[in-house]
Amino acid sequence: MSALTREPGRWTIAIAGLLSLATAMGIGRFAFTPLLPMMLSDGVIDLPAASWLASANYFGYLVGALLCTFQPWIWKRFAFLPQVAGPTWVRTGLVATTLLTLGMALQLPAAWPVLRFAAGVASALVFVYTSGWCLAQLARRNAPMMGGVIYAGPGAGIALSGLFASGMVALQWRAAAGWLIFGGLAALLTAVVWRTFQQRDGQGAPAAGAPSTPQRMDAPAGRKQMLWLAGAYGLAGFGYIITATFLPVIARAAMPGSVWIDFFWPIFGVGVITGALLATRIPASGDYRHLLAGCYVVQALGIAASIVSPTLAGFAIGSLLLGIPFTAITFFAMQEVRRLRPAAVASYMGLLTAMYGIGQIAGPPMAALLLRHSRSVGEGFTLSLEIAAASLVAGALMYLWMVSAYPVAGRASRPASSRS
Repeated sequence: MSALTREPGRWTIAIAGLLSLATAMGIGRFAFTPLLPMMLSDGVIDLPAASWLASANYFGYLVGALLCTFQPWIWKRFAFLPQVAGPTWVRTGLVATTLLTLGMALQLPAAWPVLRFAAGVASALVFVYTSGWCLAQLARRNAPMMGGVIYAGPGAGIALSGLFASGMVALQWRAAAGWLIFGGLAALLTAVVWRTFQQRDGQGAPAAGAPSTPQRMDAPAGRKQMLWLAGAYGLAGFGYIITATFLPVIARAAMPGSVWIDFFWPIFGVGVITGALLATRIPASGDYRHLLAGCYVVQALGIAASIVSPTLAGFAIGSLLLGIPFTAITFFAMQEVRRLRPAAVASYMGLLTAMYGIGQIAGPPMAALLLRHSRSVGEGFTLSLEIAAASLVAGALMYLWMVSAYPVAGRASRPASSRS
């Protein structure tokens, strides 16, 4: 029996990746969003403090991404450190996510920024190493486009946490109970995927390398091209984060007393799942930057819908349009990294994730500043959302410029490797 037949099949890998990202992203990062109104109602936090608590999580996400980016340098510099395989990082991050989520149930507000920061670090590690390992394993099995199933994970976690939170609001539970429930759910999902994420003979060390099956790849991209790609990807982090952090609060301010408010976040999650699965149907032969530009425009339209029509229909359509491209953007961007830097996938996935993290960090403090200097909560959020939508449009234009400046190999008049 070959080594490959002893390893998990493609569906096992895809589902394990989905559940891993559902835990680290849908719960470890985004459970805060549906629980925030409950925390506000309990009087344990206010909006400015919530903004900084969210930023602590996003800063942790940035730090985790940077650890992934500079992992080869760290191991080279500190040769005495044991090299840790990608699946081991995934397991470690999932256990940390579970414990840190449970820790938020403790009535220790002074510790919450530390817990949210650490949860951000854990979610970045799980995201990068789940993405790298699962995409490489699927490529070995001639199923690279099944990676879209993996990126349905955050949407599944978001939808599930949103529905749980809606039920808890209806039952008038306190936020602490919500954190305990989400921590228990994270523990359950971690147990389900535990056996899949293990190092097997011949799987290579710390991170996912290049796939062993044929795939469209250019010569390694120049530094400027990678910086443009990372910069455009960072704008996606800034563009969506205001809505992703404050959607239930924004909806409550615009539609006080509505029974539908708590369903907008699950709708966002359903959109994320839909977009990720649709991404698996798109042929791998196209230019991912066209797809990325289109995704940014769709998200900008989603934000615009909630600005132009702060009603039930406007928020529902806006939530769906914001969600559909959410992880499709990540999937297409990570495939672009695999095309341009096949020999250093994890490091450059870490770079893009770090830029995304910087964008996320900037969003909540900007919203807090605008809220403080606006005449009303609605006015402050509207201006924040307008800036977010504009940043997404700018990112779309950057991708379209890159299509022209750095054509895919075989379409350019000169090779991409000749460009800096």
